[in-house]
Amino acid sequence: MAQEAGSATAEDSGLDTGRAEPRGSGRPAPPKGRGFPSAVARSGRVGGLDGLRTVAVALVLVYHVAPDVLPGGSVAVDVFFTISGFVITRLLLAEYARTGGVALLPFYRRRWLRLVPALLAVCAVCAILSVTTPLWGFDDSLPAAGLSALFLVNVVRAAEPGPYGDLTGPLAHTWSLGVEEQFYLLWPLALLVLLRHARARTVLLCTAALCALPVLWRCVLWQPDAAHRIYNGTDTRADQLLAGALVAVVLARLRADDPRLAVLRAWAGRLAWPALGLLALAAWRMPVTADAGPWTVAWYTVGFLCVAVLSAVLVAALELRPGGGLSRLLSLTPLTWVGRNLSYGVYLWHYPVVRLLASLGMKDGLLPATAVLTLLMALLSYYVIEAPFLRRARRPAPGAAARQPAV
Repeated sequence: MAQEAGSATAEDSGLDTGRAEPRGSGRPAPPKGRGFPSAVARSGRVGGLDGLRTVAVALVLVYHVAPDVLPGGSVAVDVFFTISGFVITRLLLAEYARTGGVALLPFYRRRWLRLVPALLAVCAVCAILSVTTPLWGFDDSLPAAGLSALFLVNVVRAAEPGPYGDLTGPLAHTWSLGVEEQFYLLWPLALLVLLRHARARTVLLCTAALCALPVLWRCVLWQPDAAHRIYNGTDTRADQLLAGALVAVVLARLRADDPRLAVLRAWAGRLAWPALGLLALAAWRMPVTADAGPWTVAWYTVGFLCVAVLSAVLVAALELRPGGGLSRLLSLTPLTWVGRNLSYGVYLWHYPVVRLLASLGMKDGLLPATAVLTLLMALLSYYVIEAPFLRRARRPAPGAAARQPAV
C-alpha cells in the first residue's frame, strides 16, 4: 500500500528513441533498457491512486468493524493488490529504461524501510498488551507478532481448513502484507530475467500469461475445505497483483503518440465508472467469506480475476485520464494526502484498535471510535516512524553510488 515515486525529464531519462546515433556524433550510445519508451515518463505519482487507497482502506475498516454493513468489504484488499502490482512494476521498468538494469538490493532495502519498521511497532504493541493486560483481544499474541513480523500470517491462515483459529489474533489482517511481500520478493526477479532475455513484447505476453495461471490453479484446488488456502495463498492471489503489473508494462510500451494509447485512454474513460460501480456492488452485497453456494464457487475461482480486471481498469483510467471526473474526485487533497501518508498506518492499526475497543466492552459507537483512534495511531506512526525511515529509503545506501549494483 505504499508508493514510491521518481521523475526525470525526457532529456535525461535514458529513453530509447529507436534511432541509432550516427558514428562520431559525440552523443552517448542508447541505453540498454530498450522497448519501454514511456517507462520513465510514467513513473511519477498518480493523485487518483492515492485517493483510491483512502477509499479502499476505509472500506476495509468498516468491513472489520461492521461486516453486516459491507459483507464484501474485503474486496478493497484486492484493489490494493492491483495498485501495488502496478506501482512496483512501473518503478522497476523506469529503472530499467534509465540504466539498462534493476538494482535489486536497493529495491529490497527501500521496501524494508517503507514497510517493516511500522509493522514491527504494531507487533510490539500487541505483544506488550498480551503480556501486561488481561484484554481477551490480545491473548497469546506473541506468536502472532512473530508470524506477522516474518510476513507468514497468510501461510498460517492458508493451512487452516476449518474456521480460522486465534493464533494470529489482532494481527490476522497482516495476511495481505504477507502476500504482497512474497510477491515483491519473487516478481522483481522474474521481471528482471524477462527483461534480460526477452524482447519487450515477449515481456508483455509473458506477464499476461502469468495472470491466467492463478485462475487455472484455483480451479484445480477448489473445494469447500480449500477456501482458506485459495484466499490466503500468494500463488492463488498473484493474478490480482500481476493485473496491475500488466497495466504498467502495457503503458510503458506505448509512446505518447501511439494511436493504441488513444484507444486505451478512451475505453478506460468509458469503463472507469462502471468498474467502480461493480466493485462497490461487490463490497455491498457479496459475502466474500460466507458460504453463498454457487456464488462462492465462482468468486473463489474466476471472481478474483474479475475483480483484478475491474481494478486494472480503474488504475488505467486514473493514470491515463488525470483530468477525468473520477480522477478529479479521487485527487481531492484530503483523499490524496491520507492515501499517500496514512493509508498504510490505518491498515496496520485498525484491526488491533477494533480488538482493543471490543475487549474493553465497547459496542455503541464502535465504528466512529475505531476510525478516530485508528487515525490518531496512523498519524503517530507516520510522523514518528514512517516518515524518518522514508527519508532514509530515499537516500542511497552507503557506497551504493560507488558500487552501482545494478543487476
